[in-house]
Amino acid sequence: MELTYNTERESVRLPEYGRVIQEMLEHARGIEDDFKRQKTVEAIVSLMNLLHPNTRGLDNYKERLWNHVFAIAGHGLKVQPPSGINIREESYTPVRDAVPYPDANIRFRHYGKGVQRMIEKATDMEEGPKKDAFVEVIASYMKLAYKTWSREHYVSDDIIKDDLLALSDGKLALHEGHSSLDALAFSASKREKELQRLQQQRRQQRNAFKNKKKSGSFRPPAGNGGTFKKKK
Repeated sequence: MELTYNTERESVRLPEYGRVIQEMLEHARGIEDDFKRQKTVEAIVSLMNLLHPNTRGLDNYKERLWNHVFAIAGHGLKVQPPSGINIREESYTPVRDAVPYPDANIRFRHYGKGVQRMIEKATDMEEGPKKDAFVEVIASYMKLAYKTWSREHYVSDDIIKDDLLALSDGKLALHEGHSSLDALAFSASKREKELQRLQQQRRQQRNAFKNKKKSGSFRPPAGNGGTFKKKK
């Protein structure tokens, strides 16, 4: 049995439908009977619709499918699309946007591009406690990123200070008497966990209130000396 590789075959015109749909339409083109050819292509369109059910929400999904049929099989396909569907005469070739590739140099790649952007922003800030606090946050994140990248090596605050000076071209430095970078990271993590705990507690309270209200066990607070009167 002789094997045929896809690299030796004709390229797939619309890859989202695969080679099988393309071969089905090529077979349909060779059917001589007009009625049988029409029914065959309609069945293939239904199959294409099943392959992409998310397109059914579009207003013109049928027109889209039939245009894809002629794009795959060629406009020489002798079938009649449903009434109200316009077939574009030009060859349909989907144009995909090029994915931009970052061409900027990333110094100290283990910190990432985000750290460089934060450093650029901090450099443009006015001198003061707000800038000092922001620089501390940057240095704390740098240490966390470094420890994640190199778990087997000890990372000291001095290494982060030197890297911060290098990345900012000597424009940023931690102020005297700054907190430990590990303590800053721990404090931020602790605040985040506390916030998550409070959010979860509020969700549980809301759900408990909804369940009581739904089951009818909820009673509004009584007024007027502890007696609740219904409004007439």
